[in-house]
Amino acid sequence: MRADARDLSVSELTAKIRGTLEPAFSDVWVRGEVSNYRPAPSGHAYFTLKDAGASLSVACFGWGARKRAFELKDGIQILCHGKVSVYPPRGNYQLSADHLEPLGAGALQLEFENLKAKLDSEGLFSSARKRPIPRYPRWISVITSPSGAAVRDMVSILERRAPRMRVTVVPALVQGDQAAAQIARAIEGVGKHRIGEVLVLARGGGSIEDLWCFNDERLARAIAACPIPVISAVGHEIDFTISDFVADLRAPTPSAAAEIVSQAWVETESLVQDLTARLGQAMRRGLVMRRQTLQHVAARLINPRDRLREQAQRLDELFARLGRAMRISLERKSSILAREESTLRALSPLKVLDRGYLIAAAEGGTVVGSARDLRVGDRLSLRFKDGTRQAKIEG
Repeated sequence: MRADARDLSVSELTAKIRGTLEPAFSDVWVRGEVSNYRPAPSGHAYFTLKDAGASLSVACFGWGARKRAFELKDGIQILCHGKVSVYPPRGNYQLSADHLEPLGAGALQLEFENLKAKLDSEGLFSSARKRPIPRYPRWISVITSPSGAAVRDMVSILERRAPRMRVTVVPALVQGDQAAAQIARAIEGVGKHRIGEVLVLARGGGSIEDLWCFNDERLARAIAACPIPVISAVGHEIDFTISDFVADLRAPTPSAAAEIVSQAWVETESLVQDLTARLGQAMRRGLVMRRQTLQHVAARLINPRDRLREQAQRLDELFARLGRAMRISLERKSSILAREESTLRALSPLKVLDRGYLIAAAEGGTVVGSARDLRVGDRLSLRFKDGTRQAKIEG
């Protein structure tokens, strides 16, 4: 070592480095991945910004007190603005950041949240403005890519569950820079010409970038202004887009949207089939019961001709019995009459006429019982056993 060389202290060397480094990098933008994130109780944030080839210490003073649009955490890609500074106690340089913003998905998420808050404040997400989906739609429109799997799945489900439903596919890009404008125009056309009773926005799953066209402000306002109820069926169940919040109904998937619009038809068809089966069973039971009743009545029912013949025979028997009863009665009465007649004959005063006696009757038919009852000149009627003669009292 040279004896006349001037030695520098660590602090002096660090100050020289600081004086050279900081002015040269006082306004820089640096991007990278956050790692080793350490929030301090003071509100400052410390972390390492890295990429595949290097790492850089970053200090963001006052981060905890700021109104942040995103959460700082390990693994996210961010863009930092600030200046390079030297921290003498450790002898290393770092980036003193005064601005952080997310990159990639993080930036998109920030844009999503900002648009969501804006539209929500305008009432576009309010449940009060949402319209009910028709229970029995006969015609639906689907805005989607005509070559995508989503439309094939939907058509297959609707043909199976509601074959009488009319489906109109309105082609549009569902991914890329031009997709949002095309979908918005398609919505406006469907609403203007009243194409269908329900409008479905359909797209299969994908990354946030793939689904980003459904987070467009113009598209959101087109959905809100559409006179036809709108179902948003974008992505998978875990995916949410602005169109989901603005639409009248969100379906987890395009297939679920097809099931929703056809659900009432399926339920009604099932109900009709059940009622038809129950009606058939009731009719069969009724017919069996009526057949049994008819057989029972038929077994008890007598043929009218046989009934008449039976009654005629019964009448003949009654006539015969009546004839026999009348004959017996007449014979009995004749016998009694004969006895009475015999008795009367035996007691009759006419019986004595057979022995030579006669009956004298005065005029008027009065029987003369005593000679003292007669006067000279009276005329008498004398009854003999074999006739009557007239006589006159002369003495």
